[in-house]
Amino acid sequence: MSVTLAVDAMGGDHGIVVTVPASTGLLAELPDLHIRLVGNADLINQALSQVPSEIKSRITVVHASEVVTMDDSIEVALRKKKDSSMRVAAEQVKEGLAQAAISAGNTGALMAISRYVLKTLDGIDRPAIAAVMPNQLGRGTIVLDLGANADCEAIHLLQFAQMADVMARAVDGIANPTIGLLNIGEEVIKGNQVVKEAGELLRQSSLNFYGNVEGNDIFKGTTNIVVCDGFVGNVALKTSEGLAYMISGLIKEEFSRNWISRLMALAAMPVLLRFKKRVDHRNYNGAVLLGLRGLVLKSHGSADKKAFTTALRRAYEGAKNNMVGKVADAFMVTHATNSHNETVA
Repeated sequence: MSVTLAVDAMGGDHGIVVTVPASTGLLAELPDLHIRLVGNADLINQALSQVPSEIKSRITVVHASEVVTMDDSIEVALRKKKDSSMRVAAEQVKEGLAQAAISAGNTGALMAISRYVLKTLDGIDRPAIAAVMPNQLGRGTIVLDLGANADCEAIHLLQFAQMADVMARAVDGIANPTIGLLNIGEEVIKGNQVVKEAGELLRQSSLNFYGNVEGNDIFKGTTNIVVCDGFVGNVALKTSEGLAYMISGLIKEEFSRNWISRLMALAAMPVLLRFKKRVDHRNYNGAVLLGLRGLVLKSHGSADKKAFTTALRRAYEGAKNNMVGKVADAFMVTHATNSHNETVA
């Protein structure tokens, strides 16, 4: 089965400079991949002028006359810019012309546009943003929500866990993913009322619920999935990105000191570089907007070619493994069971 991705070529801090090379590079690796580049057709075609014909034959340029900027409000993006590259990319999925859409643009706008164009799956109250964060085991921890829902009810956290369970199986190939509920302590009595209620719902579910976990468990890799509300999740995400930048800064700083510091830094360089690679957010780029009737991924706005390629690859894997269909099936079964239980009761 071939996979077609719709790429918002204009979104993010760098736009075409990053999105086009990343797209053509991945096309060279994956012969069953097709890409629809959405944006200013003249600029895109100019960027494709030196691309080999075999690669170019699997690219379709879709013109969009507008661009959603990082400063645009959700209202402007949704109501005023109806021909934006972000919106047209989402519409490619709705119309069945692509199996997934990817954008490095404004997160709030992408969520609003995707929800408006694609709608949510039956049984899902709120879509969530899920991404992989680095851990010491090297495989990454799926964390959600990362900013779509600052305030959540217990049922929303349960739904996030159910969606992430399908994502872990479909994209990352984890047979029976473990799920942790982010809390201020491991004990059942810890946390606010919402977290306590969510813990009870998770214990009653068929999911492989590990129990409460703390912030450091994300980076330890204690569980495959960590569930939290969007406020806490976004703080955790920005903290992990800051750690990667801090390590890079420390390496540069040590080499700028005296010759003794340089020698010590050189001796430690293999370890430092391995650690830097492990926490490099470019290796984990590509947050999935879970709960929609179509697959949409959000790339980091400052993504370079390597980072954007990672997001494209995750979109490809999600589409290839029918992640949206599997999420829909999982919730269909859940709601059929709930309806049966309510009838019996």
